[in-house]
Amino acid sequence: MPRSVNVVAARRRRKKVLNMAKGYWGSRSKVFTIAKNTVEKGLQYAYRDRKAKKREFRALWIQRINAGAREYGVSYSQLIGKLAAKNIGLNRKVLADLAMNNKDAFKAVIDAVK
Repeated sequence: MPRSVNVVAARRRRKKVLNMAKGYWGSRSKVFTIAKNTVEKGLQYAYRDRKAKKREFRALWIQRINAGAREYGVSYSQLIGKLAAKNIGLNRKVLADLAMNNKDAFKAVIDAVK
């Protein structure tokens, strides 16, 4: 009896990896074993950096809020403390957007906590 191997599934597996490796340089996009390693590493970076992206954006928002608040003589920590004390539920993303794009609304928020 001839040896039966599931070539259909194996080809599909390899093709999936090689499709994910499109755009890589040289054998990283052509040779399955090298492409597999590169794709796996790329997926690790993608997973890690989805978490890092959140940290980086939060830091950026804090810098923008701090810069905007200091124009009105309030530090970032004072502003956040007063917002919490007054139960004003604006998150950092919204505050940063107001500080950058809508100075009047940001000033109104600062006046509300002073």
